[in-house]
Amino acid sequence: MTPRLSVVLSTLGNHAGLRRVLDGYDVQDGPEGSFEVLVVADRAEPDPAGVDAAVGERRYAVRRLEGEIPGLSANRNAGWRAAAAPLVLFTDNDTIPDPRLVAEHLAWHDREPAAEVAVLGHVRWAREVRVTPFMHWLDHGVQFDYPAIEGIEAGWGRFYGANVSAKREFLERVGGFDEVRLPYGYEDLDFGYRAQAQGLRLLYNRAAVVEHLRTYDLAFYRRRVRRLARAEREFVGKHPELEPWFFRKFSYAARQPRASGRGRHLIRHVKPSTPLVGARAWRSADLYYGQELAPDFLSAWDEASGPK
Repeated sequence: MTPRLSVVLSTLGNHAGLRRVLDGYDVQDGPEGSFEVLVVADRAEPDPAGVDAAVGERRYAVRRLEGEIPGLSANRNAGWRAAAAPLVLFTDNDTIPDPRLVAEHLAWHDREPAAEVAVLGHVRWAREVRVTPFMHWLDHGVQFDYPAIEGIEAGWGRFYGANVSAKREFLERVGGFDEVRLPYGYEDLDFGYRAQAQGLRLLYNRAAVVEHLRTYDLAFYRRRVRRLARAEREFVGKHPELEPWFFRKFSYAARQPRASGRGRHLIRHVKPSTPLVGARAWRSADLYYGQELAPDFLSAWDEASGPK
């Protein structure tokens, strides 16, 4: 039976997480044989045998591939090009699928068969994870931006590779992901931007859920934003008509008086629209975290810009 959907799952390290993600595809609600999983190990994977052990024996069709060069872009390209199905779902080795994930993506593509229609699923923190104020802040425009989506039209800027599906023919039309200039970081947004010029319509299905099995703190994210700065610098160099969103955000934060950040402890309990305290708490948190991350981001941005 030819699968209707190919799940392209990029992986580097994190074998225990990979095993749990693959366990989630063992209990999907969809018809047997409706999907396959392509586990694409990064070329930099230090322990290929560990990937194979995590894959093991599965109830569904699963293949193990390898990216041509290190990076998410190469992994995803290797996956969708090898896909047996006309639909491709991109995800990662730390995003555990809800039992309805495959069925939800399939149902929405059945309703919207046009090649240009892609489906964005929801990413939430795993229930076993303690969500800190910092992690909650990340979910509001930094790592993801789901709260800002009104209705089902997500827009090209939310083509998140953690849970998004597209027609294989459209991926080929757009040309896949940029392996050379954007191997990791901004690779999905770059695809989304190029895809919107080809007519991309990205629909948000809140019921197509994966659970993000990660914890992040400021120490980790200070290292991460350095890579983010280099990627954004390359992205706006490739597309100079676009504004560098993170550069503007962190530059602004760095120019402001030092924030105490007391309001950050409230943001899990109040929305920005909450009377009296909401807007103040969110401004306080945003400025505090922005100032914590700005030095690393801006120094990496300057390094990426080259000699003055």
